[in-house]
Amino acid sequence: MRAAGRSVVAVCAALALEASVAVAEEPTRIQTDRPSVSNSTSTVLPGALQIEGGVDYSVSRVSGGSDERQFQLGAMLRAGLTDRLEVRLDGAPLVRLRGAEDDTGFGDPTLSLKYRFLDVREGSWWPSLGLLPFVKLPIARAPIGSERVDFGVTALASVDLTWQLGLDANVGLAAIGQSNGDAFRLHEVVSAALSRQIGERWSTYVEVFYSSPSERGAHDIVGLDAGIQFFLTPRLALDAAAETSFGGPGPDYAFRAGVSVRLGR
Repeated sequence: MRAAGRSVVAVCAALALEASVAVAEEPTRIQTDRPSVSNSTSTVLPGALQIEGGVDYSVSRVSGGSDERQFQLGAMLRAGLTDRLEVRLDGAPLVRLRGAEDDTGFGDPTLSLKYRFLDVREGSWWPSLGLLPFVKLPIARAPIGSERVDFGVTALASVDLTWQLGLDANVGLAAIGQSNGDAFRLHEVVSAALSRQIGERWSTYVEVFYSSPSERGAHDIVGLDAGIQFFLTPRLALDAAAETSFGGPGPDYAFRAGVSVRLGR
């Protein structure tokens, strides 16, 4: 009986150890920066590569002219360097314009870094803080691209709230290259996205954003955005979103859908 008892204890201990190892090896759930306008302070795990891509269709009504329609296939690569730092390459391999000017080509790539310089304890009401400096490389030809370099930095803040809510807020300042002879024009972007977890696989958000004129003669843009994410696995997520904006030259309405996957850790 004692031998049998020792055997049962040994089996239970082995199962407990195996379960603890399985829990330890369970991958953390992917955290994406799409489909919302706002970016969170979360960074990709060091040694991991995250791919976020999708399609974007937008329509802008033009007074006295035909509607301007844009279809875009976008992709972003995010590579974790440290626990708080990642490097990113964002681009559009395919852009198709239809309207006053018709064109098909690729968009300008953007190279950026995301650095989270302040972490907070879980459950704290204080936000984590980060910075996102970026530079847009003028590779695409007009009218798809501006043929001018842009650069800037975005301040990031993320906080976990009660009732499975989370808030991401961004304030950005950029120097936008101008094609009319001016060197650069200062451009401000402010956004805030309120998200909520629904069970283990779903997440929704609503968002408001503001963008100052990026060129002479343009108007301020105020927009609303809402979307949903579904997590197929801890490493794979699907998303969809709808957007509307007021002013110009933002789209009157836009739809986005995509997929995000994390490779490595």
